[in-house]
Amino acid sequence: MRPERFRPFIAEALAAAPEVQTVEPWDGRSTGLRVTFRTGAELWLGVSFAAAPGEKYENPEQPVHGKPPAEVPYPDLYEDGKVSPDRAKRYLAAALTNAGCDEIERAYPYPDTNKHPGMGVVFHNGAKAFCLFEATARPGQGMGSRNAELQGAF
Repeated sequence: MRPERFRPFIAEALAAAPEVQTVEPWDGRSTGLRVTFRTGAELWLGVSFAAAPGEKYENPEQPVHGKPPAEVPYPDLYEDGKVSPDRAKRYLAAALTNAGCDEIERAYPYPDTNKHPGMGVVFHNGAKAFCLFEATARPGQGMGSRNAELQGAF
């Protein structure tokens, strides 16, 4: 799946998660999405891509279909009523897994050892999407002027 199809897909998939209120396009330091949870907490997610091996974007896309990932239970998103980057990456990876897309081989949260939390997507054709958390905000706080501020709880 190429970027022009993935961006609307991920917005729809994340918006379908029970604890997500809205998902809107966001063009900050990278192209991505602003996710607002039902509590009003917000997360800004940058999205980038790696093409499938040997694929050239100037050629027509050849989608590769396979078995979609098996549905998984949504993990707890809140602790003491707040979201953390760690909980968000697991929750949003589950939302992508549960979307039932037959072009996705797997969606996964990044390991805790990564410098930036987020999640990855591997497609059946070998392409990859990288979804890094760039900023968070408590309800009503907004991003402010400082990008890439990740709060421990928001």
